[in-house]
Amino acid sequence: MPMDPGEIERLIKEALPDAQVALEALVGDGDHWSATVVSEAFEGKTRVQQHQLIYQALQGRMGGELHALALQTSAPES
Repeated sequence: MPMDPGEIERLIKEALPDAQVALEALVGDGDHWSATVVSEAFEGKTRVQQHQLIYQALQGRMGGELHALALQTSAPES
């Protein structure tokens, strides 16, 4: 069953309350998304560490309800 974009955003913001999240459907099937996430939590972290924070926020749904998620993450610019 596809994952609702509102649920993806909710889970990310629950883990990273200051996050700015922009989602875009890649295929239109509800299983493939692109997410741009900006959060102060990413400050000083590697890209891999930033992505790990997002995967943790999704609570194991990657590979199941959410088949693919292309991520662009960054800390806010000063």
